[in-house]
Amino acid sequence: MPTYVVLYRFTEQGLKNSKDTVRRAKETRANNEQRGFKVHQVLWTQGQYDIVAVVEAPDEAAMMAGALNVCGEGNVRSETLRAFSDTEMEAVLSRS
Repeated sequence: MPTYVVLYRFTEQGLKNSKDTVRRAKETRANNEQRGFKVHQVLWTQGQYDIVAVVEAPDEAAMMAGALNVCGEGNVRSETLRAFSDTEMEAVLSRS
């Protein structure tokens, strides 16, 4: 399954509801895992981004649907980065 690093920033609504962020993250994790995702880690961070998640998704369409579901609630905006393991990167490099 493809791996993604997802960078989240709270919206104004998300900041107002920040005390619920852990609960929301647990609910989202459970929902995504039921849909075939593997959530490796969710971290709350200081700096440019408020939350960082590392997930595996069944495919790109599933990842897009998951991102739309999370962001559609209005508490965060996200930036999704496709991540490659060393083995995957070696396969990519063998094509060049």
